[in-house]
Amino acid sequence: MNLKLSYIYHSGYAIEAKDFTIIIDYYKDSADNPEDGIVHKELLNKKGKLYVLSTHSHSDHFNPEILRWKDKKKDIQYIFSKDILDNQKAAAEHAIYLDKLDDYKDDSLIIEAFGSTDLGVSFIIHIKDKTLFHAGDLNNWHWNEESTEDEIREAEAFYKRELDLLAANVKYIDFAMFPVDPRLGKDYMKGAQQFISAIKTKHLAPMHFGEAYDKAAAFAEYASSKGTKAIQWRRRGEFIEL
Repeated sequence: MNLKLSYIYHSGYAIEAKDFTIIIDYYKDSADNPEDGIVHKELLNKKGKLYVLSTHSHSDHFNPEILRWKDKKKDIQYIFSKDILDNQKAAAEHAIYLDKLDDYKDDSLIIEAFGSTDLGVSFIIHIKDKTLFHAGDLNNWHWNEESTEDEIREAEAFYKRELDLLAANVKYIDFAMFPVDPRLGKDYMKGAQQFISAIKTKHLAPMHFGEAYDKAAAFAEYASSKGTKAIQWRRRGEFIEL
């Protein structure tokens, strides 16, 4: 199956298949004027079903605007992390809510919720012969230059538990979307490095990097050494064909 993957902004991605589209963790559109961005200009007008996924309720991963898309797009399915309901960001009737290890299945795809080292969940998405992963805020969130040794050990152990669980259930990923956040300091790539060392990953697209395109792109060298092709985004709205 051919898929098109577009980088929207921050952790926001779109996956387009022949008969449906998935938008994950929409925060802002790919242009400063949303009406010029790929979501508003193209995807909300595209034929076929639209799945809208949110991994958790943080404002940079969940924009309440997405709940208004149903007024424009009739064939739409919202699939949210349960914390969005628990934190009263959306009502029970708005979406299907997944907690860790829950799943959603229909004729087009299977979505499995795994853990996070922050709020909410991460998503494994099976589309026919392709397996994709969106990490949400799953990462080795450590600030080694600022944290105490105990805090660093705790962050490492937390991440290892969630990564081990994922690796026990998923042996191969065609495309992963994963945080490579320079705000973490000198070891900002560490979580992504551990991820592709634990799970064979064909492609990895960085996210959660703000405007630091060069820093995010620098992950490609390490990724290549592990047999993973890391995407080097240069602007919002770029896409690749899978």
